[in-house]
Amino acid sequence: MNIGVFDSGLGGLTILKEFIEVNPRYNYLYLGDNARVPYGNHSAEVIYRFTCQALEFLIHKKCSLIIIACNTATSAALKKMQTEFVPQKYPHVKLLGIIRPVVEEAIKKKFSKVGVIGTNATINAHAFYKEFKKNSAKIKIIEKSCPLLVPIIEAEECHWIGTDLILQKYLSVLKRAKIKALILGCTHYNILSKQISNILGPNVKILSEGKIAAIKLKEYLSRHAEIDNQLEKNEHREIFLTDVNPYYNKILVQFFGLKNKTTPLQQIILN
Repeated sequence: MNIGVFDSGLGGLTILKEFIEVNPRYNYLYLGDNARVPYGNHSAEVIYRFTCQALEFLIHKKCSLIIIACNTATSAALKKMQTEFVPQKYPHVKLLGIIRPVVEEAIKKKFSKVGVIGTNATINAHAFYKEFKKNSAKIKIIEKSCPLLVPIIEAEECHWIGTDLILQKYLSVLKRAKIKALILGCTHYNILSKQISNILGPNVKILSEGKIAAIKLKEYLSRHAEIDNQLEKNEHREIFLTDVNPYYNKILVQFFGLKNKTTPLQQIILN
């Protein structure tokens, strides 16, 4: 059995990269629904349907542990999938989200004021705020949606000079609030982490989900031998996308450092 990693596009590859570095023995299958990105501008019902289709594909590919490496899908669909879809149809499958690990890390570090940036769907659902409050954290949370960032990152013009101007506009409210840490509440945003850090300054800690989630995954598997024993450990990786173009091979190397670690990109259709 394999570990499945799902994202609405290419951003979840930042999570996959960290998973491979921290937990290299396992077999990973990545699915990016980049033909329908960004998820953040869709309704919760549509996001849930898209996520169900993605999980059906990964389960068909023998993934028994699946991480939704998409904050939008985690915020809009995870709870319902964990309580209804998976138990009813695939009780042998374990499904994890991406929000809880980084929230737990922020609580552990005892930051007094934390900013969160994400898609419209993630921010409007107050997914991070609710997770903090679920843990009774006495932390001031300031949320800001950044709807233009995912389309920019998914496009070849990712290093377009205007990206800095857009980031400055989005981050200005967080800078004025004098946050102590910033959660990159979308897996895509890690690609812009250096630019974000430069704008906010050295006194703001950037909390990127990839490394944190990878360490939490390692701890999770060490606690659950019954799951770990089911997983194959042949260091096999496959990447499936719902849309493929030559540019993606370039950014696999440039942004994600996945050269020679995966099979060629494979295009699939979700329905």
